[in-house]
Amino acid sequence: MEKGPFSVEWLAQSSLGGGREMPGESRPEGSPDGCPLQSPPSVPAESPRERELGSPGLAAVPVSGRVRTKFSAAQLQELERSFRQQRYIGAGEKRRLAALLNLSQSQIKTWFQNRRMKFKRQTQDAR
Repeated sequence: MEKGPFSVEWLAQSSLGGGREMPGESRPEGSPDGCPLQSPPSVPAESPRERELGSPGLAAVPVSGRVRTKFSAAQLQELERSFRQQRYIGAGEKRRLAALLNLSQSQIKTWFQNRRMKFKRQTQDAR
């Protein structure tokens, strides 16, 4: 079978940045891969589902690229105290806690969302 310009081998090489030129195609000078503005990625691209599940041999990286916030014992104590008073946090209380605990308002909001889900699981498991 003849290897045409769209053979499996050609596609494999082109996806790795080392593809052969198509007939009649020319590459810009000084660019071995034909793309002067982009360099090949150093890590293979993964789908969002693959990132969630994790790939064997690769370190787990959050989908968002953010590092997980580690709350101190004092921060958790204050957040739990506030949660016991009221499960849904208002804007004023969110600003107060953020300033008091040196966290962002979105971190406070997310903590409360996660804590409500934990509370819901706990109450469902108790039934």
